[in-house]
Formats: sequence, C-alpha cells, structure tokens
Amino acid sequence: MILSFKPSVAQQKDMMIRIAEIEIIPEYLEEYKAILKEESSASVKIEPGVIVIFPMYQKENPNQIRLLEIYANREAYEAHLKTPHFQHYKSTTLKMVKSLKLIEMSAIDPETMQEIFRKIK
Repeated sequence: MILSFKPSVAQQKDMMIRIAEIEIIPEYLEEYKAILKEESSASVKIEPGVIVIFPMYQKENPNQIRLLEIYANREAYEAHLKTPHFQHYKSTTLKMVKSLKLIEMSAIDPETMQEIFRKIK
C-alpha cells in the first residue's frame, strides 16, 4: 500500500502532532490492545484528516503504550473526537487506563515527511 499524502508547506505548518503516553492496567492489556487496534485502523482508513495514528508498546514493559498521532489540523482532530469509533474506544477503555499523558509536538523537519510516507509500500 502506497500512501499518497503530500502536504504543502502551509498544510504541514497546520498539522497537529503529538505523542500519547498511556499506561494500561495489566489485566486489561490484551482487551485494550484489540480495541485500540480497531479504533486506530478505522481512524486512518475513514477519516481524511487523520494522517497517522500509530500505536506501539514498550518491548520490556508492554503495559506502556505510545501513540504517534498526526492530524491535518486541529479541526481534523476535533472531528476525530466525535466519531463513533473514537467514542467507542474512549468509553470502553476508560476503566483500563491507569495514566494518560498527551504531549504536543512540533516537527523539526516537516519537509522530510513526504519522503517518509513515500517509502511506505
């Protein structure tokens, strides 16, 4: 699969980028990962303003989940929060999350983003 996302320089400046640091209560880990996988997949496939929601976990501490999130702009993020798949994720996983920290980020080299996406096949 080749992604065709090629933002202009102006679009790149509007992007909302962040890292979510999530700690999951151990007994919910597998259930949480299944729900997160479904939500992140739906978000990327259905929502044009969701560029990336890339979930991952620490190898040595799998209860520590990290998400790289990139949205076209703040409006795309706000629209994402209202979708049925995000609402389902949020309501079903609330009891599973021990801690959540959202870290707003800025790209150092946004021009290279086009190359990153071009390499994904």
